[in-house]
Amino acid sequence: MVLRLQKEAMVKPYEKMTLAELKETEDEFDDEDMRAIEIYREKRLQEWKVLKKKQKFGELREISGNQYVNEVTNAEKDVWVIIHLYRSSIPMCLLVNQHLSLLARKFPETKFVKAIVNSCIEHYHDNCLPTIFVYKNGQIEGKFIGIIECGGINLKLEELEWKLAEVGAIQTDLEENPKRAIVDVMVSSIRNTSIYDDTDSSNSDN
Repeated sequence: MVLRLQKEAMVKPYEKMTLAELKETEDEFDDEDMRAIEIYREKRLQEWKVLKKKQKFGELREISGNQYVNEVTNAEKDVWVIIHLYRSSIPMCLLVNQHLSLLARKFPETKFVKAIVNSCIEHYHDNCLPTIFVYKNGQIEGKFIGIIECGGINLKLEELEWKLAEVGAIQTDLEENPKRAIVDVMVSSIRNTSIYDDTDSSNSDN
C-alpha cells in the first residue's frame, strides 16, 4: 500500500486526465508542465489513433452483391474479412447472423459482413447455406459451406468463434475447441452404455 501511494504521488495530475480534461485545466499549469503536457497529449492522441484503427469495425454490416468486390475482395491490406452468404428463410442462417453480430463486437479489428445470397450468386442451392467465406488480401483463407461445415443446427457461439480462430481471422481467448468437450462427453456416454450392455449380457448368460 505504501509503495502504491508513493508511486501515485510521483504521477503528475495531468497523467490521469483525458484529452478533454487537459484542455479544460491547461491554464492551471506552469510552462514546464505545459511542455510536458504537450508531449503527454501527443502520446495519448497517438494511442487513441492506434486504438481507433484496431477497432474500426465492430458490427456485422449488410452489403449487397455489387459491393462484394470493394468490401470483401478488395478490402484493406492485411484486414481479415468474414462474409456470411445467407437466406432469411433458413433458420440456421439467422442463428449464424446472431453469432456473427456478437463476434463482430468482440473482435472489432476483423471485418464482419453479410449478404443475401441471391444478390451475390444466382441459383445458389439452399443445401449450401449458410456459407461463410474468410478472406485476407483478396484470397479465401477459409470456407464453411452448409449446415454441417458451419457447425450444425445447434451451433454455439464459442464453436463458431473457434472455427474462425482456426483459420486465423480472429484471436480468440478460448483455450480449446468447445466442440471437443461435447464429443468427449458423447464418446464417454457411448462407452459407458456399451460396458453396461456387456455386463447385462454377461449376467443373462450366467
